[in-house]
Amino acid sequence: MQTLLEPFRYEFFRNAILVALLTGALCGLVGTYVVLRGMSYIGHGLSHAVFGGAAIAIALSFSPLIGAFVIGVVAAILINGVSRRRTIGADAAIGVITSAMFAVGIAIVSVSSMSRLSDALLFGNVLGVTVRDVLLVAGVAVASAAVVFLRYRQMLFSTFDPEVAEVSGVNTAWVDLLLALILASTITVTMRVVGVMLIAAMLVIPPVIARLLTDSFHRMLWISVATGALCGFVGVYLSYYLDWPSGATVVLTATTLFILAYVVSSLRNRRPLPDVGIDVH
Repeated sequence: MQTLLEPFRYEFFRNAILVALLTGALCGLVGTYVVLRGMSYIGHGLSHAVFGGAAIAIALSFSPLIGAFVIGVVAAILINGVSRRRTIGADAAIGVITSAMFAVGIAIVSVSSMSRLSDALLFGNVLGVTVRDVLLVAGVAVASAAVVFLRYRQMLFSTFDPEVAEVSGVNTAWVDLLLALILASTITVTMRVVGVMLIAAMLVIPPVIARLLTDSFHRMLWISVATGALCGFVGVYLSYYLDWPSGATVVLTATTLFILAYVVSSLRNRRPLPDVGIDVH
């Protein structure tokens, strides 16, 4: 027992565990809407964009979090605006806008001396987080949960039937933009934990696990949040003993749970998972 509890003697590890729990839960919450809307690619794209923003901010001697958030919000607004023009699909808009911003970040890193910091942003360094980082992630998590709670019906309606929602008076453009802003904020504050290269996985894997286990949206939301938090805790705990990168370990933990959930789902159904609707209750 003393060996199992040894890491908790250190403040940096306690901060790491706490921020990983919050990050996993936050990604599970936001990722549920991302997956059900078929927006998995946007998480990958925005993570690239915020890296470019962080690199620009560092080069200008600003906080990388501020630069990442500003560029993430700009990218989210541009993607939302471009994709609503029917001539260009959302995937194409994401590919053009975020790839350009990522290229800017790579260019800045290549001509500057920030390789160590860029590695932390790309791959995560959860063991280096501070109390300030914990509070920042906690603040975004609370704000995101509040938005989901207050706009639950509008977001639910827009997710499953956006055309009918718009006819019924729901401002779907505003809901889409709100979700994109939450997503940009989530990626910005969690990039120190998982890294921009792996954050997309944490936005997708917990909701997919939840989808395999239930057809109810309400239960899927809670299972996704709980799974994300569990992956964050177990991943960071294992990384301490295995001496693996924390972000990669968290994602590998989530992948292992996905395999288990898929096997359980397959055995339960005795057939490949059908592409059926989901109960919104």
